[in-house]
Amino acid sequence: MSSISFTCDYCEGAHPLILQALEQTNMVQVQGYGEDCFCRIAKEKIRTACGCPDAGVYFLVGGTQTNATVIDAMLRGYEGVLAVETGHIAVHESGAVESSGHKVITLPQHAGKMDPEELDNWLARFHADETWPHMVYPGMVYLSFPTEYGTIYSKAELTRIHDICRRYDIPLFVDGARLGYGLSSPACDLSLPELARLCDVFYIGGTKVGALCGEAVVFPRGNVPPHFFTTVKQHGALLAKGRLLGIQFDTLFTDDLYFKISRNAIGHAMRVKELFRGRLYIDSPTNQQFPVLTEAEAEALKGKVEFEVWEKLPDGRLVTRFATSWATTKEQVDYLETLING
Repeated sequence: MSSISFTCDYCEGAHPLILQALEQTNMVQVQGYGEDCFCRIAKEKIRTACGCPDAGVYFLVGGTQTNATVIDAMLRGYEGVLAVETGHIAVHESGAVESSGHKVITLPQHAGKMDPEELDNWLARFHADETWPHMVYPGMVYLSFPTEYGTIYSKAELTRIHDICRRYDIPLFVDGARLGYGLSSPACDLSLPELARLCDVFYIGGTKVGALCGEAVVFPRGNVPPHFFTTVKQHGALLAKGRLLGIQFDTLFTDDLYFKISRNAIGHAMRVKELFRGRLYIDSPTNQQFPVLTEAEAEALKGKVEFEVWEKLPDGRLVTRFATSWATTKEQVDYLETLING
C-alpha cells in the first residue's frame, strides 16, 4: 500500500451518498443564498435532531469563517471572547477573530479544556477590578467540542460553564467542527439536544464529518443576532449556490448518517489508540490520537504514513497527531499496525 494519511479528518472528498445526492439534483433550478427547498428541508431535520423546533439554522462555508462570523455578530466593539490558550480561535485561525476587532482572551488549558472554576474566578476578578471600564470586556465564552486535543466536556462540566455564563449574562458558543466525533464517543454523556440546551449558539461541523464543505450554525432558541444573514455575507461565509450546503446536510441528517459515519472514525481511532498504548501524550476519547514518538520512530514512518507533528518536548521527543475520519478503513489501520509492530 502506498502512503496513507492520518494527518486530519478532511483528507477525503465527501461521503458517496452526498455525491449521489448532488448529482441527482444537479439540474434542478432553485433560488440562491440558502433560500432553496434543499436548505429548508435540511434545517428542519437539524431542528428535529437538536430538539429545538424554534432554532435559527444557517449554513456557512467553513469553520474559520463560522467562528469569526458568529463571534463578530454576537459581540459589541468593546467586547472580547474567552477561550483556552489552545483554542482553535486563539491558535489556528490566523487572527481571524482579532481582524474583526475582538480580542481573544486566553485562559489556561487542561487537556485542552477550560476549567469552570478558573473561568468563574477570572470573571469575578475582572468585575471586582475598579479599572475594568478600561479593559476589553468579556462578552462571550468559546469552547470546542471536541477540543484541539480530542478531549470532550462532560455534561456536568458543560452545565457548570453554562451556569457561570448565565450568572454573568454572557453567551456560550460551542465550536462543533468535529461535533459528530465528540457526541459519538463512548466517553460522551451528552446528547445533541442536551448540548443544544446548554449553549447559546453552536455549529454542527460538516467539513470534517463527511461533507465537501460547510457548517450548520444553530441558535437553539431562535436567538439569532440582528442582521445575522448580512453579517455572514460580509464575512465571505455565504455561498450563492447555497443548495450545495443544504443538500449535504439534508443527506447527513437522513437515516442517522452523520452519527453513523462519526462512529466509524471513533472505532478506528480506538484501534490506533491501542497501537500506541503507553506512548500517548493525552487520553483522547475521540478521533484524534497523540502518540509521543522519538525522532527516529517518526522518521521511520515518514513516506509510509502521513501524520502531524504537534509539538516537540524538552527531551527531544515529538508529540504527533494521528486523526481518523468518517472515511478511514480497517485496511488503513491494519497497515499502520504492520508499520508499528514491524
